[in-house]
Amino acid sequence: MEHLRGRAMGVLIFASFMDLMDATIVNVALPSIRTSLDATGEQLEWVVSSYLLAFAVLMITGGRLGDMVGRRRMFVIGVLAFTAGSALACAAPTIGVLLVARVVQGAGAAMMVPQVLSSLQALYSPRERAPIYGVIGAVSGMSAVLGPVLGGWLVSSDAFGIGWRSIFLINLPIGIALVVLALRWVPETRSEHPLRLDPVGVLLATTGLLGVVYALVEGRQVDWAPWILAVGAAGLVLLAVFVSQQRRRDRRTGSALLPMRLFSDRGFSAGLVTQGAFQGALAGFGLTFTIYVQTGLGWSAIHAGATMLPFSLGAFVGTAVAVPLGTRLGKVVVVGGALVQAVATVWVLATVSEQGDSLSTWSLVPPLVVCGIGLGLLVVPLVDVALATVPTSEAGASSGTYGTIQQVGAALGVAVAGTVFFHVVGTSYDAASLRDGLVAACWVAAAGYALAGVASLLLPSRGQVRAHHEALEHALAADRPVAT
Repeated sequence: MEHLRGRAMGVLIFASFMDLMDATIVNVALPSIRTSLDATGEQLEWVVSSYLLAFAVLMITGGRLGDMVGRRRMFVIGVLAFTAGSALACAAPTIGVLLVARVVQGAGAAMMVPQVLSSLQALYSPRERAPIYGVIGAVSGMSAVLGPVLGGWLVSSDAFGIGWRSIFLINLPIGIALVVLALRWVPETRSEHPLRLDPVGVLLATTGLLGVVYALVEGRQVDWAPWILAVGAAGLVLLAVFVSQQRRRDRRTGSALLPMRLFSDRGFSAGLVTQGAFQGALAGFGLTFTIYVQTGLGWSAIHAGATMLPFSLGAFVGTAVAVPLGTRLGKVVVVGGALVQAVATVWVLATVSEQGDSLSTWSLVPPLVVCGIGLGLLVVPLVDVALATVPTSEAGASSGTYGTIQQVGAALGVAVAGTVFFHVVGTSYDAASLRDGLVAACWVAAAGYALAGVASLLLPSRGQVRAHHEALEHALAADRPVAT
C-alpha cells in the first residue's frame, strides 16, 4: 500500500512541477516570440498574464470539482487541457492564437494543481504529511531553478528545429505520460461533504480582474483614453460586486469562492497583502529583466536563463536559514526577507545603470544572490505565520484564498511593471531605452517588496505562532483535528 501511495503522489507532484516550471520557462522565450510573431510589448505581457489570470480565477473551482466528481478525474482532465493548450501554443501561427493557448494552459493547471494537496490529505494521515510537504517544497524550488535554464537551452540550441515553440512541445510527451500513470496509479478520492460551485462568483471575479488588467496593460497604447479608464473602473465596480456577492453567499451557504469572514482576521489579511505584493514584484522583475538582457544586450536565451541561477541558489540559502528561524522569530523573518529583496533590487538597478552596455553576468551575481536569500526568508515562514490565528477548520478555504491571491498578485505585477517598462522604452527598443525601462521597472519591484515588508508588520505575533505550532504538534501526536 505504501509504495502505491508513493507512486500516486509522485505522479501528482511531477505534474505540479511541470506547471510551476511552465510559469517560469516562458519568460526567456518572450524576445523570440516578439520577433517571430511580431508581437507588441503589451501582447508579451498578456502571454504571461493570461496564464496567471486563468489559473487564479479557476483554481478554487478546480479544487471543488475534484471534491465533487473525483480528484483523479479532474486531475486527468486538467492534464489533458494543459497538454492541449501546450500543443496549440506550439503550433500557434499568430500571437492571438498563442494567447488563447495560454488561457487553456492556465485553465488546465487550475484543474490539476489543486488535486495534489487534496489527494495528499486523502491518502496520508496528518502525522505522515510533513515529509511530503517537504518534497513538494523542494520540487517547487527545483522548478524555479530549472525553468529559466531549460527554457534558455531549448530556445538557444533550437533543440527541435522550431525555436521558442520547443518550450511548449516538451509538455506533450510529459502530459501523455502523466495521464497514463495517473489512470494506473492514482486512486479516485472524493470529499464526503464537498462545497457547492459558485459560477456567478467566478464570472464576476473573471470579468472584474480582466477589466482592471486590460486597462493597465493596454492603457499606454491608447494614451489612456477615457474609454480605457472606463474599462478599468468597470472592472473595479465588478470586483466590488463580487465582494458583496461573496459575503451573501458565505452567510447563506458557506460555499463562497473567497470566504470574506476570513478577511476580518488582521493577520490573515496582512498575509494576503504580503503575498500579493511580493509575487507581483517578483513576476514583474522577471519579465522585464529577461527582455532587457536579450533584446537590449543581445544575450542568448540560455545566457539569460543562467544569469538567474544565483537568484535561485540564494533562495535555497534563504530557505535553509528561514526554516529554523521562522518558528522562533515569526514575522521578523518575513519582514527582513521583504526588506532584503527591496534593497537587493535597488542594488540590481544600480549595477545595470552603472555598467550600461558592459553589464556582465558576474556583476549581477552578488545582488541576485542577496535577492534570492530574501525570497527564502520571506516565503518559507509566510503562510505558516499568516495562518496562525485562522481556525484549523478554515485551513482549506484559507489555503485556496492564498493560492488565488498569489496568482492575481503575479498577474497585476506583470501588468504594472510591464506598463512602466514599455512606457519608458517607447518604440525605439534600443539598448539605452530598454535599460531605462528596466531601471524604472526595478523601482516598481522594489516598491512592491517594501509594501510586502510594511504589510508583514501586521502579521500575527511570535506568541500566536508558537501557540499555533503547539496546537498542531499536539494534534499530530494524537492524529486528530485541532479543536479551535
